[in-house]
Amino acid sequence: MSRGNGITRRGFLGKTAAILAAPIVAGSRVLGANERITLGCVGVGGRGREDLGGFLGFQEVQVLAVCDVVAGHRDLAKAMVDQRYGTKDCATCVDFREIVTRRGIDAVMIATPDHWHALVAVDAMAHGKDVFCEKPESLTVRQGRVMAAAARRYGRVFSGGSQRVWEDYDWFHRMVRGGGIGEVREAWVNVGGPSDPCYLAQELVPAGVDWDLWLGPAPWRPFHPSLIVGGFRPYRDYSGGGMTDWGCHGFGGALFTCGLHETGPVEIVPPDGKEHPQLTYRFSNGVRIYHGGGWGGLLSFRGTEGEVPARPGGGPERPLPEIHIPNYKGRGGLIGDFLHCVRTRERPFRDIELAHRTATLCHLGNIAYWLNRPLRWDPVREEILDDPEAARWLDRPLREPWVLA
Repeated sequence: MSRGNGITRRGFLGKTAAILAAPIVAGSRVLGANERITLGCVGVGGRGREDLGGFLGFQEVQVLAVCDVVAGHRDLAKAMVDQRYGTKDCATCVDFREIVTRRGIDAVMIATPDHWHALVAVDAMAHGKDVFCEKPESLTVRQGRVMAAAARRYGRVFSGGSQRVWEDYDWFHRMVRGGGIGEVREAWVNVGGPSDPCYLAQELVPAGVDWDLWLGPAPWRPFHPSLIVGGFRPYRDYSGGGMTDWGCHGFGGALFTCGLHETGPVEIVPPDGKEHPQLTYRFSNGVRIYHGGGWGGLLSFRGTEGEVPARPGGGPERPLPEIHIPNYKGRGGLIGDFLHCVRTRERPFRDIELAHRTATLCHLGNIAYWLNRPLRWDPVREEILDDPEAARWLDRPLREPWVLA
């Protein structure tokens, strides 16, 4: 959250268990069955406009305002909204605080670079807004916990933005949970690697770009044009690389398939060229999830009675078990699930607690890669054990005057 907000970390985390157990309660505005859900959108670059287009496809949504630090992004998003409604009424702004403090907005869509997600989301919830936030929901483990605690504290609906966890991997979910390969023992997730320091050359800031606000809580560095058009993901100050980008899809799918989506690993071991050829996550029930090395595209699974997908020579493909696994509510995929829950105050499929658990797995993998040593993790207390240097990576200092307190 930004300067001047008096909420502290102690206020969020002091009674975490009680907060997480609390139900979602209706906010100050109760929506009627025929009343539109009003939306403000923060971050409307390429992916943000894709999400915006998704929301515009729902009759029950009225987009009131769009926000971006890049003028070209704002103009394109406004044109989309105005064309959809046949008006010129969509407001635009540079500073997200104009969105989160605006009266009459029920929910906020966040598709900024990753280093901004937590600050915008917590400020939005503090001002009574529900939140739909692109993945990875956080830049650090502690940011994710603060977001989850804030959602419970303020009674807000918060959906993470990975549609693929269910929509792409339903076949795996039913096959594994339905016993098609016996008891699942191993999973492989083929996604990109960790992020690195940013050494891009300096270029002039063009007109229409608020570079200082784009950086926000991240360390100051000179402008480079690739960063404002989606090229921020390889760099540690803004993102966790492929590990958190597609990792939140792939590892999220693996965790949900294995029934581990509400917990976390107890050990993370980076590749050592010997016993551990891939980064390995070990869970308390003995299941192991590997980064890379799979044979089935993004996801592969092995159980006590077979593998999915089946490999050549591994026997015939097993029939898909006929089981139902609870997933989206309402109609219209992940966005429809979120909108349904805004009305009913139910927890969405990608509730922030579950999205945080997935992002945490990805962050821990990055820390193990960066330090090149094994980590022991307590998934209940969310602490790295007996390694103070590694534990410091669970959060990052924020550039003044920004505070996530």
